[in-house]
Amino acid sequence: MSLEYITLNNNNKLPNIGLGLWKLDPKTNVDTIYNAIKVGYRLFDGAVDYDNNVQLGIAVKKAIEDKLVKREELFIVSKLWNNHHAPKNVKPAVDRMLKDLQLDYIDLLYIHFPIPFAEVDVNDDEHYPPGFFTPNQLEEGQKGQIQLENVPLYKTWEALEALYDPKNGVIRNLGLSNCQGVLIQDLLFGCKIKPQMLQIELHPYLPQWKLVEWCHLKDIHVTAYSSFGSQSFIELKSAKADNCINLLEHDKIKAIANKYEGATNSDVLLQWALQRGLFIIPKSNNIERVKTNLEFSKKFKDGLSKEDLDVIASLENGTRFNDPWEWNNMKFPTFI
Repeated sequence: MSLEYITLNNNNKLPNIGLGLWKLDPKTNVDTIYNAIKVGYRLFDGAVDYDNNVQLGIAVKKAIEDKLVKREELFIVSKLWNNHHAPKNVKPAVDRMLKDLQLDYIDLLYIHFPIPFAEVDVNDDEHYPPGFFTPNQLEEGQKGQIQLENVPLYKTWEALEALYDPKNGVIRNLGLSNCQGVLIQDLLFGCKIKPQMLQIELHPYLPQWKLVEWCHLKDIHVTAYSSFGSQSFIELKSAKADNCINLLEHDKIKAIANKYEGATNSDVLLQWALQRGLFIIPKSNNIERVKTNLEFSKKFKDGLSKEDLDVIASLENGTRFNDPWEWNNMKFPTFI
C-alpha cells in the first residue's frame, strides 16, 4: 500500500504507519530496519530507552548511502527518557541522541513518560541508557528504589521548545507519550508550541475513546502503541498479559478476520486503529511480517463494517499493560 501522509498542526506531514522499534532483536535490528526501508517504511519509532538508536543510525546511514531513500524522506522518532527531564539536561540528551543516530535532526521527539527520575549524566556510558537506574541505588539498602526529581512537565517542555523549529530545528515535531488529558490540558494553558502528537497504549481492551476524541478536537494527532494488546508484554512475565486472552488469538477477532480474504487477527487490529484516524507503529522481527503490516489495508477495501466495529468495541475491559503504578512498586499516579 502507499503510505498516507497526514498533516500535523504545524503543517508538517508524517506517514500514518511506521515500524515500532521497541524490543526488536538486537542481533538483527540493523537488517530489520534496513529491509523495512526497502519494502517501503519511512517512519521509525525509536527511543533512548529501547537502546537501539545506534543501530537505527547505522541502518539509516546504509540505506541513504545505498540510495534506497533520501534523508528528507525518512521520519525518525525518538523519546526523551525520564532521567533527563531537568531543563539543563534536555539539550545534552538530544545531542546524545543525534550522535548515536548519526543525524542532524530528529523528526519527532516525545517526552517518553511524564515522570522525572533523578538525573543520570548522558555521558555516563555505564548507565546509558539509564532504564530504571537512579544514582541513589548505589547506596546501601537502595537497590531497585527509583528516586524522583522535582521537575514539572512544563519546564521540560520549555527546554524542548527551544530546540524546536518545524523546518530547521534539531527537533521538527514535538510530542507527549503516556499522558492523560488533564496533564496535556495543563500544558496547553502555558506552552508556546502545542504538541503535534500523543503516543499512548491503545488496543481493543483499552480503546481510549475519550482521550482520542479530545486530542483530535485539540488538533493533536494520536499514535497507538501495543496495537496487539498483551503480545509485547508476555515475555516480560506480566501477570496481566498472562491472565487475559491474547488478541492475536481471540475468537471474536478471528471471526471478523475470516470475513475478509487473507486477513489475520493482526490485520483486523491494525485496520481498526487506522479507521479511527490513528497512527500505528506495529513491530516484528520477521521481515515478511514487517512487510505484511504495511500492506494489511488491501484486505479491507471498504473497511471494517459497523457490525465488526461493534464487536471489537465490546472487548473493552480497561486492561492497561504499561502502568508506572506497577514499576518497582513505585506507585506513580500517571493514570489515576
